[in-house]
Formats: sequence, structure tokens, C-alpha cells
Amino acid sequence: MKNFKMISGLALFLIFGFGNAQKIGVVDTDAILQKMPQYKEAEARLDAQINTWQTELQNLQSEYERKKSAFENEKVLLIGTQLTMREKEVLDLEKNVKTTVSLRFGNNGEIKKLKTNLVVPFEDQIHNAITAVAERNKVDTMLDKNRNNVLYLQKPFDYTDRVLQFLLKGTLETDNDKKQTPTKGKK
Repeated sequence: MKNFKMISGLALFLIFGFGNAQKIGVVDTDAILQKMPQYKEAEARLDAQINTWQTELQNLQSEYERKKSAFENEKVLLIGTQLTMREKEVLDLEKNVKTTVSLRFGNNGEIKKLKTNLVVPFEDQIHNAITAVAERNKVDTMLDKNRNNVLYLQKPFDYTDRVLQFLLKGTLETDNDKKQTPTKGKK
């Protein structure tokens, strides 16, 4: 009787243990983003805007340095209101440089907002595609290869290509579809 209880307990454990196993998949969202032509275009627009703002900032900083240097050299020759006006002009340029840096390149600057506006739609698209691929392939959990430190991954569990295929072509191919596809010349 004791052996029967132990064997039936082990059988129940194995049945429920294997019955509750989860299927896990991994996706490389960065690789997907880099292969999407629309994302590359948005990234190019962002880079162009950043270069424009950097050029403006460099010009502003050059003007500030030039005027500050001229003011320092002529400071001894200036008197009264001339001195205060030139000093105010240099201080205003310095404030302008700091404000521009903060507004464009700061933590909540225009670059961060522009990047968010350009990237979020693609992230939403990828999320929807991942959800569709996971549901189609009956995957319980999807991990992002870049954000979860996946150290090793067997190819059957990497769904990056399937998600990319879904995004670019709008089709889904499951493991079952691959297995059921007949090969040419064999019956």
C-alpha cells in the first residue's frame, strides 16, 4: 500500500509538473528595429536634427567665446555704461548657451522628446507583433534578448525572425506549419 501511494504520488507529480510547463521564447528587439526600413528613416531624421542642433550650439558657443575674449581684452578701456552693457551682453550669451544645452540636450530636452515620438510607434508595432507571434506559436512568456541578459539561446526558442517576418510581410509561420509543409519529391 505504501508503494502504491508513493508511485501514484510520483505519477501525479510528473503529470502536473509537465502539464504546467511553460513555453518560453526570446526576441531581439534591437535587431528587429535595425532591420525595419521605417525605423532607419526615423533614426536618420533624428540624427539629422541632432546634427543641426549641435551645429547651432557650436556656433553659439563660438560667438560666446569670441565676445568673452574681446570683452576681457577691452575691459580696461571701457568705463561706466559701456562696461556694464558689454558685460551684460557676454552674460546673456552665456545664459543663452546654457539654456540651449538644457532645452535641446537635457534630460527632458527636445532630443529625448523627439526620440520618444519616433521610437514609441515602432516599439508598439513590435509589441503587437510579438503578441501575435506568441499567441500563434503558443508561447507563454517572451523575453527580450537585450534587456534580460539571455546568455545562451537555442535557435528554436529565438522568435526574432518570425516577429520580423510578421512586421515586414504580415505573415505568421508556426512550428506546426513548418512540420506540415510537404517537401518536394518525397511522399
